[in-house]
Amino acid sequence: MNQTDFDLLIAGAGPAGYPAALRAAQLGRRVAIVERCHAGGVCLNSGCIPTKTLLASAACANTVRNAAAYGVNTTPGTVHYPAVLARKDAVIQKLRDGVHGLLKRAGVTFIQGDARVESPNTLSVASGPNVPRTWLAGRHIMLATGSSPLVPSFIPRHPRIVDSTAFLNHTPELPARLLILGGGVIGCEFACLAAALGSKVTLVEKLPDIVPMLDADLRRVLKKSLLAQGVTIHTGAALEEIEGRGDCVTGRVGDHTLSADLLLVAIGRRANLDGLGLENVGLKPNARHRLETDAVGRTSVPSIFAVGDINDASPQLAHFATAQAVAAVETLAGRRVAMETLCPACVFTFPEIGTAGLTEEQAREQGRDVRVARFPFTASGKALAMGETDGFAKWVADAETGRLLGAHIAGPHATELIAPAALAIRNELTAVEFGRAIHAHPTLSEAWMEAAQTL
Repeated sequence: MNQTDFDLLIAGAGPAGYPAALRAAQLGRRVAIVERCHAGGVCLNSGCIPTKTLLASAACANTVRNAAAYGVNTTPGTVHYPAVLARKDAVIQKLRDGVHGLLKRAGVTFIQGDARVESPNTLSVASGPNVPRTWLAGRHIMLATGSSPLVPSFIPRHPRIVDSTAFLNHTPELPARLLILGGGVIGCEFACLAAALGSKVTLVEKLPDIVPMLDADLRRVLKKSLLAQGVTIHTGAALEEIEGRGDCVTGRVGDHTLSADLLLVAIGRRANLDGLGLENVGLKPNARHRLETDAVGRTSVPSIFAVGDINDASPQLAHFATAQAVAAVETLAGRRVAMETLCPACVFTFPEIGTAGLTEEQAREQGRDVRVARFPFTASGKALAMGETDGFAKWVADAETGRLLGAHIAGPHATELIAPAALAIRNELTAVEFGRAIHAHPTLSEAWMEAAQTL
């Protein structure tokens, strides 16, 4: 049995764990981080980064197909999916190496293995089967083990039924026909990338509409775009009678019988809490299979924090996990008193979507009297020059004070454009204040200014 004293022990080297380790090291703490798979966690290895890399290839394919509209004569190219996957793997490896380099330069001890909580101040690590566990002691423990795709028991196990991780890492060929179960963010992103790369995509969502957490205007734009991309959408009914049959998958939605080469299950994620030894310190997941914590991830055990996807305060977004983990470290160091509450969200579909603050529906449900303003990209000089005019920028503002409450955007580079809008909401700017700010011309960001000036 080995015991080494650290100031902070971290289980998980994803977007919560490794930024926490770096910040703690900057503050002079002695840190050890334990990771069972690869540095960077789900986001880097089987989530955000590989998905966006594939989407970049899909966007390139769309550009080539539409080249004639820009006056460029070219023969429409074909997608070589193995090369697409090879590029994805190269991007992942480069970023993975970068994380290792950052941790090494910061003096963080990186340990490969499975972490388990043994006491409020002790982790044990199994580095392989039949290998004695190594014991680590620390003043504080941070659990940052992330989440995994949720595949309910009613889904049959079959080689042609996969989750998002398997689709990204273990599917060597793009299916000619792809059936996606789940019309949330993950399902819609995969629908866009697969359709652009050549699959015939069918999307099934049990709820009345896709991406129900988004502003209704955004949902309408995205649904229209998906249909234009050739995606078949079924909403308001469950996918039933799912069956894997050798080289295909079948199912039924209402009166429709569906058949595909592959079924992608994208109906949510489940916190990685199993096998963590939570029972050793009296921690128990709640009904949502997450840990109850305060805003910065502090559990009922004073020395243990749980950050990112595994706690009930998290929206299961990588950037929130990073912010919360860093806030936790700074709290431990006596440097932070509050956690940021405004968290923007992005959907990397075609068109892209960004959102921050209250939707129009949420504001009205809270009894607020609001004003709403939209500026369409069809009226944007930069968008017209780019040939990308789908979408709009939308503000939700308090009717009496003009204070900006929500920002919602669909269109080119929307995932980048949401940042200044989120900053305006966070700093409680009014529509008048934002509208008076001079924006460079011609730019896409002018859409926010134009919309604000009409409030």
